[in-house]
Amino acid sequence: MLKVGLTGGLASGKSFVGREFERLGAHVIQADRLGHLTLLPDGEAYEDVIREFGRGIVGKDGSIDRKALGAIVFPDKAKLEKLNSFIHPHVHQRQLDFFAVIAEKDPLGIAVAEAAIMIETGGYKRYDRIVLAYCSQALQIERFIEREQSTEKEALDRISRQMPIDEKRQYADYIVDTSGTKQETVRQTVDLYEKLKTEAQVS
Repeated sequence: MLKVGLTGGLASGKSFVGREFERLGAHVIQADRLGHLTLLPDGEAYEDVIREFGRGIVGKDGSIDRKALGAIVFPDKAKLEKLNSFIHPHVHQRQLDFFAVIAEKDPLGIAVAEAAIMIETGGYKRYDRIVLAYCSQALQIERFIEREQSTEKEALDRISRQMPIDEKRQYADYIVDTSGTKQETVRQTVDLYEKLKTEAQVS
């Protein structure tokens, strides 16, 4: 089994590439989704997060309001790092469990973990290959504003908390340039998937 880390920057198209990998036959897991699961009332990080950030982030149904939590942590780097310290160990363990299942079920398959900050956290070292979904920062900002109905300031604030996408290029084994049309991105992803399938056969 070939373990592939798929990363990128804010609104760089990594989720689009991930969905295409999945359509082609890869086994894909999203770190963001795993992180959300840890914050559910029965999730591993639920109690720690409430203890740290207060019951003001808890909705009427007992679940954590992620928007309220985000409003607390995103403007404050130290608080964001604290939140990540509660979530990331459990996300990592869930990824390990996922890879173990896929290795048994499809030993010659491709398992893809999609995560925005795997390079920043050092998590990229756990994978056999790193794929970067890449576009310019200007395009990241444009896409984020359109997608979230947000502002340029918020986009820049989010981007500032990640490694610049141009710096991430040096860590990547493969780059999918998402700057063009969706069809162009799909074509690159299909070509790359064929390469990865070959590598999975000999890994």
